[in-house]
Amino acid sequence: MENLWLQVGNYGFPMVVAIYLLVRVEKKLDELTLAIARLGEVVSRAIS
Repeated sequence: MENLWLQVGNYGFPMVVAIYLLVRVEKKLDELTLAIARLGEVVSRAIS
């Protein structure tokens, strides 16, 4: 039983943290992609 808790501590917690951070970064990347697309529209209008 002690070995099980050791494995959860060694692998479970870092996996949860990594998944949490990946979800947060994915949201920020989606927002960044939209901002870049809008910037491209603005630049193309300014050039025309």
